[in-house]
Amino acid sequence: MTFFAIIVATLAAGIGSVWLAALLSFAMMGRFTQHLLSMAAGALLATAFLNLLPEAFESKVNPETLFATLLVGLVFFFLLDKAELWHHGHEHHHEAPGRDPAHDHEHARGSGAHAHQPPMSGGWAVLAGDSIHCFGDGILIASAFMADMRLGIIAALAVLAHEVPHHMGDLMVLRMTTGNRRAALIKVSLAGSVTALGGVVGAWLVDMLHGSLPYFLVIASSSFVYVALADLIPQLQRRLSARETIAQITWLSVGIGLVLVVSALTHGQH
Repeated sequence: MTFFAIIVATLAAGIGSVWLAALLSFAMMGRFTQHLLSMAAGALLATAFLNLLPEAFESKVNPETLFATLLVGLVFFFLLDKAELWHHGHEHHHEAPGRDPAHDHEHARGSGAHAHQPPMSGGWAVLAGDSIHCFGDGILIASAFMADMRLGIIAALAVLAHEVPHHMGDLMVLRMTTGNRRAALIKVSLAGSVTALGGVVGAWLVDMLHGSLPYFLVIASSSFVYVALADLIPQLQRRLSARETIAQITWLSVGIGLVLVVSALTHGQH
């Protein structure tokens, strides 16, 4: 039953986020991107601090060891992001001198600014990066499901929420490189389906190393915290009107509330 739930949840998170991103980017022209960023940040932080970490710390593992694992996870994702920025800057050496690649990286993730990439190579780079990222998401979702069905559902929803803005940018890139909206959607959907493969591998790993489950949960938490604080929230930190600021806080709260509601509805399962 748990394995079946992992397959369904990873497919829903991986492919569902792509189709939702397509609806928002193609039909609504990305007008709600900032709201989705706020909601995703809230959902990721709530999932990490209110669900995954408490579950990990309920184990008999020394808290100091778990905090060390959290620190190592955050540093690892920081270095991974650095490697991606370096690769991005290396591929796009035509950038103007003095231009900040981090700015391009952030803008590309949130608003589809991948359009600055070379027409033929950019699309494949996006698909390769997407596939690797989705594989990791699948492992994180499987780890949560192996701990508790409730955590698995929450983790899948959090992944779906934070992948929507990311896929919106990817669809824009593929649309430019292929010139075909349908082809772009199919390619990004295939990359999203790799989430299920990650779920299968994750279920096998956690099942083989069940005693290490708290560490898997902490690493999953470090991923969610890093994405929220280093990727999503910096894109929201800009001078806004009072109305826009209230909307931003509201959608951040919606993300947190979504996690709390799902947690309450699924309480007691497994």
